[in-house]
Amino acid sequence: MPIYEYTALTESGQTKTGILDADTPRAARDKLRKDKIHVTAIRVANELAGGEMAAPAGKGLKREIQLPAFLQPKARISASDLANFTRQFSTLLHAGTPLAECLQVLIEQAGGRRFEAILRDVRERVTGGDTLADALGNHRSVFNELYVNMVRAGEASGQLDVVLQRIGVFLQRQARLRNKVAAALTYPIIMVTVGFLVVIVLMKFVVPKILALVTARAQTLPWPTQVLKAVSGFFADYWLLLLLGLVGLYVGFVSLRSTEKGRRILDRFKLQMPIMGDLFRKQAISRFAVTLSTLLKSGLPVLDGLKIVKNVVDNTVLAEIVGVIHDRIVEGTDIASPLKKSKMFPAVVGHMIAIGEQSGQLDEILSQLADSYDEEVDVATQRMTAVLEPILIVSIAVLVAFIVLAVILPMLQVGKSIGR
Repeated sequence: MPIYEYTALTESGQTKTGILDADTPRAARDKLRKDKIHVTAIRVANELAGGEMAAPAGKGLKREIQLPAFLQPKARISASDLANFTRQFSTLLHAGTPLAECLQVLIEQAGGRRFEAILRDVRERVTGGDTLADALGNHRSVFNELYVNMVRAGEASGQLDVVLQRIGVFLQRQARLRNKVAAALTYPIIMVTVGFLVVIVLMKFVVPKILALVTARAQTLPWPTQVLKAVSGFFADYWLLLLLGLVGLYVGFVSLRSTEKGRRILDRFKLQMPIMGDLFRKQAISRFAVTLSTLLKSGLPVLDGLKIVKNVVDNTVLAEIVGVIHDRIVEGTDIASPLKKSKMFPAVVGHMIAIGEQSGQLDEILSQLADSYDEEVDVATQRMTAVLEPILIVSIAVLVAFIVLAVILPMLQVGKSIGR
């Protein structure tokens, strides 16, 4: 059933826009007319589902390649919103609501047009005979491999509501972890950016004028003033080159990040950074543990779970280690042995996973590890903030003090010469 986007007038004369599904444009107009809405324009919503086109009834939306993938519009939904949607979905299913009716309820309260269009397509695919996992799998910009495979496992086990609840908790937990790290990095980034901008403004506009006045009166400039004058002149003469250099660094970073080798270099550097590297490492371990635990609890085999973890972890170094673990298990070894040999995981993680394998409670052990590392992320975040804050404040203070000293010293010389 095609999806239509419309513009209409309500009884009060207000303009209203929205989307709905119907067999034909006329049927769509009739639906809206029953709600006392006068349609002024209607068209097939080709672009709302992330570049996906309308298809016949029961077939959902069929993707047609019209633009390169990076130019096609993407449906975006935050992890927190997706977690709320998933938990609501679970609650409706647990209450005994039929699947198609659950999707209709969720469509009516979808947060945006693109997401609403995607849910409509999912509903049409489900009513047309597709499984929910297959229907969701057509929209990987919103529902990633982990989400789709867990839903498939839930459908196979008959515990879709339970699995969806686990997915919701997992997504909320991941969003909370990312927010912690982002919040810890926000203050240092703001401090560095503001300090950098202040120095640029001073060196470009303020310092040259003051130095011109001081230089005209003072015969021999103190060395701090000479250094400041040279730096200020460099900024004034080559500011365009500096700007182009920054742009070049950004382009180089993006280019490096777009290659597999480049991502490996950057991810390894991120884990080895002083102060912040420990935080990134613990975040990656927590993500690995909670993801694999959630997959195992949902009924997926270990090998399938490791394949999914490898594709969804946001770190190339960790993904390579997970791939090695998967290959070693295929050869007949356990999880703990190759994990202990890697330098990514502390020894205690390998020992705990070995205990979980021997006791048959690997999912619970991984869940406990994730909880433990979540707490360590909190501690590492506080420690990083406590270290970086005074370093940044002192660095900016020293820089500003040097500029002030370089300006005041020649002024004092001028004052002494006048006093004589």
